[in-house]
Amino acid sequence: MSLGRMLRYARIASRESGRPVLLILPDMVYCAFRYGVGYLDYHTFGFAHIRDRASRLTFMTMNDNLALVRRLNSSEDRRLFEDKLQFDRAFSDMIGRDFLGLANCSEQELLRFAGGKGRVFVKTLDGFGGLGVRCLEAAGPEELAARLRELAKQGYGLAEEAITQHPRMDLLCKSSVNTVRMVTLLNSSGQPHLIYSLVRMGMGTAPVDNISSGGMYSSLDPEGRIVAPAYCDKTGESYPKHPATGQQLTGFEVPFFPEARELVLRAALRYPRVRYVGWDVAITSDGPVLVEGNTIPGYDMCQNYRHNPSHRGILPLFEKVLGEELRLR
Repeated sequence: MSLGRMLRYARIASRESGRPVLLILPDMVYCAFRYGVGYLDYHTFGFAHIRDRASRLTFMTMNDNLALVRRLNSSEDRRLFEDKLQFDRAFSDMIGRDFLGLANCSEQELLRFAGGKGRVFVKTLDGFGGLGVRCLEAAGPEELAARLRELAKQGYGLAEEAITQHPRMDLLCKSSVNTVRMVTLLNSSGQPHLIYSLVRMGMGTAPVDNISSGGMYSSLDPEGRIVAPAYCDKTGESYPKHPATGQQLTGFEVPFFPEARELVLRAALRYPRVRYVGWDVAITSDGPVLVEGNTIPGYDMCQNYRHNPSHRGILPLFEKVLGEELRLR
């Protein structure tokens, strides 16, 4: 907890809501104890605007989300998603790119992978949030193979061919692959449901779009259109246009969105003991491909007040799909 950040977000909430900071700060503290909502979620959810108890109880909190993960996702099968190499092998027909495990590969395998690739991503097997990712560009296969050998000694376990995204997705941010986060949930009958979708984009300063690395996001409607200005956790601000490219964001249509929906609903059925997954999907010129699957999907971005005209949380939707009341707190 940072008192400085708490005060900063209280000031932003005050500016947005018109309520004095001296009223918002004690409400932040109250919500932390009563609902398990910290100051960042308080700001994200718009609790400075949403003050009635009934509405606040519809919001899924971090602890709610973790309780649901423990209940719905087998700890044994989760390991397959949490190890990036195992994931690539399990979903090799859906990832649309070449990859290589670096730990025990032969020299021949390394040179084969390096051939014809000017740009690759190298990852630690258990990294998250864009951490443990290196982007390599090399003049030829020998140089690339040598750099991969060196990174393997440093503990990097996976090399992947770089994804070339659809030209329309470049309009959002060209320096990063701008992924669509699509969260699926299997009901008690094993039927997959798409719970929510949002698009993430880099700020133009890093090769990844992860929110924890400074990226921003906006929710998508059922047709794959951006519904509101993008929001950045790092700055606490919303952006109607991309600050680096000037692209108008609201109304932007993600290409191949119906195909992306179909892809994640198929992927959700492959390991039915992992019922709650946040899929990261890249859009290429040939269609959608999986980047990874997250067994602890985010709960906060889909409940952002700025993208949420109902001003209610997502917990009732989970209850509807699962067919039961969730008593998580």
